[in-house]
Amino acid sequence: MSQQSIPTVVVIGNGMVGYKFCEKLVGKSANFRIIVFGEEPRRAYDRVHLSEFFNGKTAEDLAMSAEGWYQEKDIVLHLGDPVIEIDRLGKTVRSSGGKVQPYDYLVLATGSGAFVPGIPGVEKEGVFVYRTIEDLVLIQQYARNCRTGAVMGGGLLGLEAAKALIDLGIEQTHVIEFAPRLMPRQVDSVGSKTLQAKLEALGLQMHLSKSTANIAGNGKINALEFADGTSLEVDMLVISAGIRPRDEVAKLAGLEVGTRGGIVVNEKMQTSDSSIFAIGECALHEGTIYGLVAPGYEMAEVVANQLCSGDKGFYGFDMSTKLKLIGVDVASFGDPFVAEPDGRSIVFEDANKGIYKRINISNDGKYLLGGVLVGDADAYNMLLQTVNNKLVLPPNPEDLILGARGGEASSGAGVMSLPDDALICSCEAVTKGDICSAVNEQNITSVDGMKKCNKAGTGCGGCVPLVKDLITGTMKENGQYIKNVVCEHFDHSRQELFDLMKINNIRTYDDALDTFGKGDGCEVCKPVVASVLASLWNDVIVKQHTIQDSNDRYLANIQKGGTYSVVPRIPGGEITPDKLIVIGQVAKEYGLYTKITGGQRIDLFGAHVSDLPAIWEKLIDAGFESGHAYGKALRTVKSCVGSTWCRFGLHDSVSFAIEVEDRYKGIRAPHKLKGGVSGCIRECAEAQSKDFGIIATEKGWNLFVCGNGGSKPQHALLLATDVDKETCVKYLDRFLMFYIKTADPLTRTATWLNKMEGGISYLKNVIINDSLGINEQLEEEMQALINNYHCEWKEVVQNPELRKQFNHFVNAPEEKDPYVQFDTMREQVKAKEW
Repeated sequence: MSQQSIPTVVVIGNGMVGYKFCEKLVGKSANFRIIVFGEEPRRAYDRVHLSEFFNGKTAEDLAMSAEGWYQEKDIVLHLGDPVIEIDRLGKTVRSSGGKVQPYDYLVLATGSGAFVPGIPGVEKEGVFVYRTIEDLVLIQQYARNCRTGAVMGGGLLGLEAAKALIDLGIEQTHVIEFAPRLMPRQVDSVGSKTLQAKLEALGLQMHLSKSTANIAGNGKINALEFADGTSLEVDMLVISAGIRPRDEVAKLAGLEVGTRGGIVVNEKMQTSDSSIFAIGECALHEGTIYGLVAPGYEMAEVVANQLCSGDKGFYGFDMSTKLKLIGVDVASFGDPFVAEPDGRSIVFEDANKGIYKRINISNDGKYLLGGVLVGDADAYNMLLQTVNNKLVLPPNPEDLILGARGGEASSGAGVMSLPDDALICSCEAVTKGDICSAVNEQNITSVDGMKKCNKAGTGCGGCVPLVKDLITGTMKENGQYIKNVVCEHFDHSRQELFDLMKINNIRTYDDALDTFGKGDGCEVCKPVVASVLASLWNDVIVKQHTIQDSNDRYLANIQKGGTYSVVPRIPGGEITPDKLIVIGQVAKEYGLYTKITGGQRIDLFGAHVSDLPAIWEKLIDAGFESGHAYGKALRTVKSCVGSTWCRFGLHDSVSFAIEVEDRYKGIRAPHKLKGGVSGCIRECAEAQSKDFGIIATEKGWNLFVCGNGGSKPQHALLLATDVDKETCVKYLDRFLMFYIKTADPLTRTATWLNKMEGGISYLKNVIINDSLGINEQLEEEMQALINNYHCEWKEVVQNPELRKQFNHFVNAPEEKDPYVQFDTMREQVKAKEW
């Protein structure tokens, strides 16, 4: 086909949906010439995860394609050059840069812009919208000199923007919402209150039912004034009050638009001009603007199909959604607001943990109609499938949110009972049948393989657990053995690899790969094998330099700006004045930022990699050791002052904490370990939120295990009661060694126990009753690790060859990284913003 006879498709807009249309069209046919005009100066990027820009992701990380993708696909891309005029009669478009481009088909993917209400003062300095990377850069720069900030809008985007302000270090972040509750379109009033309580606990301040009347300040915002006469002093404002379809160029061309905006389209996504299509957030279908990416992708598929003479249509889209807002799970599916007489609701609320679940069922109890999940949305995927596929509910529908509790099990429940046409990945329109056939016909047995095969899970990522369950379920139905292997290079689980390497006395990664693996290894198996080697032999970790993650490689945590932090061990939080003075002297000499951590230690930030050995040397001379803050090892054993000083203390918790920390320091595990020792039930050391916690009783000590804080906190469970110190330590030896030997990579003790068949009862049987007959072996293995302890910092300081690894420039050891820069903050340094 000659170049002249190939139809030209012009795409106006280079956002996620515009890019996805190009990807789908080139995947279906090479018989189109595609020209794209983008308003922004960069190629399409992921707006769904835009807030991760503040967590260190670059614009390149967020890009949806590699640098040369458009060129490889013969797509002409004009960036920073939006189309300003469409000549429908002549079938041409004209860009702001003066380019005139003929088209055979025109696809409008202009998306939406931030809705900015006409409030007096909205033009003032310090007022921003939250929409593009350029917006984020401006917010980031301005926030450096701000202490208080506000976000106008308590919906999805507003709460994302609030998280951004928190990430930028704004001390007080406020959310202003016109409605009487947060996320009024997604969750009900009780769910909204639960969400609000969790977000307030994280430091956000909520102002509901507030109408902003004026933005005060002399050219620069300094306060918000509300219609009720109250005001709020703020240094900056981010407006995230909704979106407005970008339909300006369509209006100028005489295309039909809705009364409240949006380009009117039919089921083929055609506008009032049959050769012009509209997709994404600019398209108005049956009176609805779809503000999620998945329906935009479906619209892109419909247009690509139409251009290739298909008959696919767009007939509406499910707007169910699951997301994590500042670490809090929130989901809504089906119809979240069904009420009597149209249906009945089953509600579970745990105000203590901040969990709210509501499911709406039909009056006959047979079908799930919708629901809301706040604080725990693990069941979302299966609940959504139950609604969408009209699956019959089990006899006890409450099991869907409470779990089976010994009653009649749900017959046929589970992911494999879904029909083949069940939509699993809505972003890429991948069905259960597509996934199962990929397993059966192409032997795809991993999520990564499925992503490459049919793109399932490559969009928002919410369907990944369901994809994994389908792969496993299909393999089980085929009678295949499901093996939890490390990666493609090792056909073994971590537990199997641990035992094989011990039996065969494997001491290096190369020996492990040669003996039990294949290929050259990868970024998955190298750190796993390094972790196993460390857990087996407790050898110097930097000898395995080339297979370590960056933190272990340099025995320090890499921080923003390319500097490292130094955390000396301070067992039990007890430290002498002389040692405190040395820390201060070192911090002053090397210009380090100092902070007391939540684990009762002092963290020194801002160290150049080449300075690390010299800093360690001074600390070692003062009697300090590595605190292993960078490793999957014991971090801290926190303690209260106990009976030494406290009038409520039953026993000497500080001495016991120091004894335990000194015992297990340097021991490597599948994940980090934290401990705590409290001198009484008042629990000032927060022992029940640790991987192991010890609490004094009148008769001895209670031992708790498998708790953790973090984004999914979990209370530790009681393992032993009223035991003496020697017994407590013996149980700890067994527990930690059993965990080290059997847990999967990067699995905390809480998750390990959650997956353990039999749970805490089984663990007690193993550790206390010796049901497996391995306790003597566990104690011996733990003692071997303890006997082989060494301070990793000291090993580097005293070994010239290892010390060389810390030079920033191999040919100029004295030179430091010239790109490291600092700002000042409260008389200390901080990393200069990227």
